[in-house]
Amino acid sequence: MAENGGVAGAGRERARHWQYAELPGVDLLRARYVHKTFVRHTHENFVIAAIADGAEIFHHGGADRYAGAGTLALVNPDTPHTGRAGVPEGWRYGAVYPSPELVAEIAAETTVLRGTPGFLTPVLDDPYAVRLVHQVLRAADEGNALAADTLLRAAVTRLLRRNGGPLPQRTPRTAGARVAARARAVLEERLVRPPTLERLAGDLGTSPFALLRAFRDAYGMPPHAWLTDVRVRRARGLLDAGVVPAEAALAVGFTDQPHLNRHFTRIVGVPPGSYQRERKNVQEARRGPGLGSDAWQKKQLSGTYEVRTPETQTPATRTYEAQGYETQGYEARTPETQTHPVRTAGSPTPPSYGTPSASEWPSGSPASPSG
Repeated sequence: MAENGGVAGAGRERARHWQYAELPGVDLLRARYVHKTFVRHTHENFVIAAIADGAEIFHHGGADRYAGAGTLALVNPDTPHTGRAGVPEGWRYGAVYPSPELVAEIAAETTVLRGTPGFLTPVLDDPYAVRLVHQVLRAADEGNALAADTLLRAAVTRLLRRNGGPLPQRTPRTAGARVAARARAVLEERLVRPPTLERLAGDLGTSPFALLRAFRDAYGMPPHAWLTDVRVRRARGLLDAGVVPAEAALAVGFTDQPHLNRHFTRIVGVPPGSYQRERKNVQEARRGPGLGSDAWQKKQLSGTYEVRTPETQTPATRTYEAQGYETQGYEARTPETQTHPVRTAGSPTPPSYGTPSASEWPSGSPASPSG
């Protein structure tokens, strides 16, 4: 670990993208990136990314946003955004991706928001919520279903109360928006063999550049980037269903598996093979793996994905303890070399991961310790 709370091993990247059987429909991620660049893409679910070290810059809403340690990067469903390191050391973070249905359920139970709930600003400085997110990941790692579900609901409630509001309805009202919607429908139907921009525009009675402008205005990216994003999303569904990556690649329109690997990793953050192995672990958990907790934990952690860069070719899988939680599978300082404190935004002694303190729990929550 670098001095002043920097990230150790500047050339080494690691990521684990997984699900926990007791949090259905919620994706989980732990990652540490240095050279990684996420292309413009969207998610079906919400993104709640808690930055632990370093900083990320992501383009969102027409501007670059900076999220440093102790802040959260918050992205609503179907919102185009990118991602890259904001400092030379990169960034380390944990993220949860709850579904719109789960967020709406929590909002209806614990807030006064009306309409479709979402986040108003893409970056929020909230060290306590950052710790909650990492505690959700730790609870999921340890197989503590009650804690994972409770902490996730507490984190979402807190974020909605501090930074929530109704999302605007996307109704195509202009002629350009209606053309873009028709173009999107054609591309969805012809995912494997899409038309050229000129032919698509001609079929819709407009010019290529007019269609390009209208589509970008409506969906935040040009048609070819949107098509790649949808192909990766469809590939994820096939991988979830057990289709092997090579077959999934052809089924959604990529030329071969390396083509899928390249785009999948640039959007999801891990290769499709690593992604699918974690899904198989979840399916085994739902069937009952018959393994002791230690054995199950080792099996779960085996899917951690490491990116080796030219600067560093040696894997590391030490356990890093900071801010009251363990982030397993990361390279980090060992007790012998840990001489500089990690930057923690807020109290260095956060509450136990199992039960947030009553004073900081969102008041009125059904799960509040005070009742």
